[in-house]
Amino acid sequence: MIRTFFIPLLAIAGVIFCVWTVVKASRPLPPNPPVIEPPQAPYRSFVAGSGMIEASTQNIGIGTPVAGVVKKLEVVVGDDVKAGDVLFEIDDRDLVAELRVKQAALAVAREQLAKLEAGTRPEELPPAEARLLEERSLLADANDQLERWRKINDPRAVSEEELSKRRFAVMAADARVKRAEADVALLRAGSWAPDIAVARAQVTSAQAGIEAVRTELDRRVVRAPVDGRILQANIRMGEFAQAGALSMPLMMMGSVTPLHVRVDIDEHDAWRVKAGAKATAFARGNKAIRAELGFVRFEPFVVPKRSLTGESTERVDTRVLQVLYSFDRGSLPLYVGQQMDIYIEAEPLDSIMDGGKKDAEAAPPETAGSQPSDRQSSER
Repeated sequence: MIRTFFIPLLAIAGVIFCVWTVVKASRPLPPNPPVIEPPQAPYRSFVAGSGMIEASTQNIGIGTPVAGVVKKLEVVVGDDVKAGDVLFEIDDRDLVAELRVKQAALAVAREQLAKLEAGTRPEELPPAEARLLEERSLLADANDQLERWRKINDPRAVSEEELSKRRFAVMAADARVKRAEADVALLRAGSWAPDIAVARAQVTSAQAGIEAVRTELDRRVVRAPVDGRILQANIRMGEFAQAGALSMPLMMMGSVTPLHVRVDIDEHDAWRVKAGAKATAFARGNKAIRAELGFVRFEPFVVPKRSLTGESTERVDTRVLQVLYSFDRGSLPLYVGQQMDIYIEAEPLDSIMDGGKKDAEAAPPETAGSQPSDRQSSER
């Protein structure tokens, strides 16, 4: 009797328990409350977008035109700098040595020019004149001896060979006199103008060489291009700084007064955003941190949306219009590179759609339809 009723009752109880368990498990779980309360749009009609804070000058990646070892680092992250302030310096000992060589060459060229411009030394002229008098006296002696030999009437006493020697001695003495006269004339004339011009050109060339080295020295000193704040430093003193375009710049700087927010607006909503419309930004993760935005400009080229992870290779299949807004940071704990939720005031879709329908209804048939009238066809 017990077995007859107990086993069916046990089976019925198991079925009931299974049904109850399935029904209970199928009930939807109540949603968990959000960890952080999301911000609420302050406008009745709006366009939402994600934005990232950047410097008002845009984030400027600082590099070096010349690769080398960093010998001096003048700033640290967070420093405010003025345009032209030194950020860091590259080792320049080779150029300093080259500059000294160029300066010595310039000194030599200037001395050579000064020597030519000064002309003949006064002490050089008397010896040359004395040499000229000596040569003239030797010429006179040679002429006197030649005349004496010519006055001898007896041909047996004077040979033709001896007369030839006397004549050649006179010619040689005359040539020496002319050379001495030319030397005196050269000393009295002073420096030649073309020689002075060549010396001046050598001085100019030496100066240009010094300026070239100084330019290279100045290129080893990296300066701030604008007024701003050092946002990031990826170089240390003693490290080798590479030149050219780098995936991570040596330094990052920009102006933070004011800050800009670059907002990505979906291309489907881009037409609703108007220049000068009110906009409000909320810090991602804290709706209590908000800032009123001022319109700056549109970036008129619609670009593929990039993921806000910072990786340039991560993209989605959405194109966005980028809009720049500015705000005064003040005491808000907001920083360059931080993400924000942006709400931009826009006209309600209903009013825009209704306005479009009214315009279509008010348009004349020629404008609303695609077929021209018979009169227009005949006129065409």
